[in-house]
Amino acid sequence: MVYLSKGRLTIRNMEQEDAQAITEAEIEQGWDASIEKYLKRLEDQRAGKAVSLVAEYEGRPVGYLNVYPNPTSGPFVGKGYPELVDFGVLEKYRKLGIGTVLMDVAEEIAARYADVVTIGVGLHSGYGSAQRMYVKRGYIPDGSGVWFRDKVCAPYGECVNDDNLVLHFSKKLR
Repeated sequence: MVYLSKGRLTIRNMEQEDAQAITEAEIEQGWDASIEKYLKRLEDQRAGKAVSLVAEYEGRPVGYLNVYPNPTSGPFVGKGYPELVDFGVLEKYRKLGIGTVLMDVAEEIAARYADVVTIGVGLHSGYGSAQRMYVKRGYIPDGSGVWFRDKVCAPYGECVNDDNLVLHFSKKLR
C-alpha cells in the first residue's frame, strides 16, 4: 500500500526486496546491520501485528519505520497505545525531510488505533538526532526511567550504553 507519494519521495509498505537493499546500504555506511531484523518486521506485517513502512527516494528504499498497534514490551504494554519501532534513515539521505515525512505517516496510522503514540529511543550518541527530533515533535518521557533489555534499569543498576538502553516517550495525537 502507498501512503504518500510526493515528488521523489514515496512512503509505502515494506516489501521483501527492501530488506536486502536496506541491509546492504546500512553495511555500506558502516552500520552493524542484519537482514533478520527486516524479515521479522515483514513477518509481523503479514501476521497483522505491524505496519512496516519504507521511505523510497528516487526509487531506492532509504528509510523505514514500523507501527505496532499492540506493543509486547515496555512501559505501555496493555494500555492500548501503538508504538513506533525501529526508525531509521540512511545517512546520505538525512536532512531531506524524509524522516519527518515517515514520522508524519506513522503517526497518522497510529492515530487510527489511539489518541496516544509511544516510542523508545536509544541513549548513546548515535541516537542524538532521533532524540532531538522526538522532543521537537512533542514526545515526552514517560517517567519510568531508563530501560535496559526490556526491563526498568534499577537506580544505580548495571547497564551498557548500547542499543538495548532506551528511554520511552509518548505523544498525544489529538
